[in-house]
Amino acid sequence: MKKYIKLIMKGTAWTVMFLFISSCEDYLERTPQSIISEEQAFQNFTNFQGYVEELYHCIPNFTLSNWTSSWNWGEDEIESTAGTFHLSYNIDRGNFWAWQVENGAGTNGWLDAPSVNTNRDHKNKGLWPLAWYGIRKANMGLENLSMMVDATPEERRLIEGQLLFFRGWFHFMLIQYFGGLPYVDQVLPSDEQLTLPRLSYFECADKVALDLERAASLLPINWDNTEAGGRTPNKNQQRINKIMALGYLGKNYLWAGSPLMNSVSNGSQTYNAEYCRKASQAFGDLLQLVESGETQYSLIDFARYHNNFYTMGQNWALAGGTEAIFRSPYYSANDSHWRISKQYKPTFMDEGDPTNFYPTANYVHANFGMANGLPLPKDVTQADPESGYDPHYPWKGRDPRFYAVIVYDGVKVVQGSIPDPNQEVNRFANLHRGGSYREVVTGSLSGYANRKISPLTANIFDRAFDWGSSLHINVPYMRLADIYLMYAEATLMGFNSVGGTSTTFNKTPVEAVNVIRSRAGMAGVHESFLGSVSSFLGEIRRERAVELAFEGHRFNDLRRWLLLTEAPYNIKTSYEFDRSGTFNADDPTENRIINMREEVIIERNLTPRHYWLPLKVSDVSLYPDFSQNPGW
Repeated sequence: MKKYIKLIMKGTAWTVMFLFISSCEDYLERTPQSIISEEQAFQNFTNFQGYVEELYHCIPNFTLSNWTSSWNWGEDEIESTAGTFHLSYNIDRGNFWAWQVENGAGTNGWLDAPSVNTNRDHKNKGLWPLAWYGIRKANMGLENLSMMVDATPEERRLIEGQLLFFRGWFHFMLIQYFGGLPYVDQVLPSDEQLTLPRLSYFECADKVALDLERAASLLPINWDNTEAGGRTPNKNQQRINKIMALGYLGKNYLWAGSPLMNSVSNGSQTYNAEYCRKASQAFGDLLQLVESGETQYSLIDFARYHNNFYTMGQNWALAGGTEAIFRSPYYSANDSHWRISKQYKPTFMDEGDPTNFYPTANYVHANFGMANGLPLPKDVTQADPESGYDPHYPWKGRDPRFYAVIVYDGVKVVQGSIPDPNQEVNRFANLHRGGSYREVVTGSLSGYANRKISPLTANIFDRAFDWGSSLHINVPYMRLADIYLMYAEATLMGFNSVGGTSTTFNKTPVEAVNVIRSRAGMAGVHESFLGSVSSFLGEIRRERAVELAFEGHRFNDLRRWLLLTEAPYNIKTSYEFDRSGTFNADDPTENRIINMREEVIIERNLTPRHYWLPLKVSDVSLYPDFSQNPGW
């Protein structure tokens, strides 16, 4: 924090940007005439909103922190052998220092950056510097609310609600990785020694909750329905609203109630029922508004499932549709269609960076089960009569999301013509042992590939990544499906009942999970998992792994569940097999395989200290009360 200490302390003079409230793309445009006085900056809504807009640009886009970006750090993904500089590679080897730019892969992991960057460039935006900067800016705005003399009550609520949300959100984003920190809720004087102690996780979570709860009470559900938002109709979808505040209020409470956070504050490695009930209440409030039709949010039809993550041929429309609740701002979709789209296929198929990322076999096998709701057997080389799984035809009868998310052997990747006859073999995903998609340097180490974040046609033949395709990728921080699953977990553990409900929302945890499964055309939770809370909790966790796969949630889920260091979550495996018989180009699920086995690629030798990231040495050296995390 030493490098950023001036960002949270009040200086002797400062200037602000005068920005007319327009669209998300134009937040930070500035002219020389825009430098104005403190009184002018906060005088009316237009000026004050211009001040607030910079906070939106403190939200890093976790998928675009560098030319290729790493954001899945659980046991869910493995990078190609060319990716040794990425944070995922370092985390696999226990080098958690690498989140910092001073110690390795910081600029490829989005948590850190060499400086505060609130401009229009996605690269080099880091959570650590931007969060402290944003907290300071939010505090300065809150302390100057009284200067907003030329404004309506609605306009005052909008400004205060946004500032409170950002102060709470930035603190929450930090504590989920680093544990309890000083909670900065005032502008710190520049001429005094810092003495703020590190609070416990519970203390920080309670303060986050106060800010987010107050924000939820002040903000509208939809800015388009306000007088201020009516000045920019159809350009308000990313503005902070009541649903965003309720979503993060619930998430903050659920994280506080999770085993890791409960253990550091209470000494118990179990869920904290009180915090889980509070989370259930917040999520219940949100879902009641959604299901009563009072919001602009709803689940996207499964036929358009990929619109959660990318759009094509829609004039660069932002992905997420009605389901994305919280997203980072965007500036140029050119970044996403050219950079992110290249990360999931061997280089000979995408002409991109040699670093590529692939689903691990252990993650696919443990979580993506059968369409009847049952998981695969633990030994995927053995048949399972109950679920219908056949190891010789392992792609048949699977959860529909398996086909929407995972590229398996034999999937037709190239849809158009391939001028070079020698390349025709690469039309289909050759992920079997010795197949071309298993190429050593940039190919899949695991025997699987990813199609969730980028279309199959983003390859050198179909060229969906070219400008004319209007491919725009944006992975949300929070979407509605996540809310249903967090509600299910919080309600189950808060009320210790498979049939419990929130006081404001009448769906049980089972019903909430089945909303998500039903959307995918999937069978509901199998009755064999409904006999106890612990059995059903395992299904909720598996459902999160499937529905939210590769969206950046898994690492924190494993941490908060105290599973990061435990088998089988500490290994990454490959699926080795040979093709047998005639290749079916029309239906790859009909292709028979033999000689199947899983092989360990890497075992992550993580210890209890790895449940929290290490703070920067320069920061913990500032004053005695700002201490380092245990073991570091």
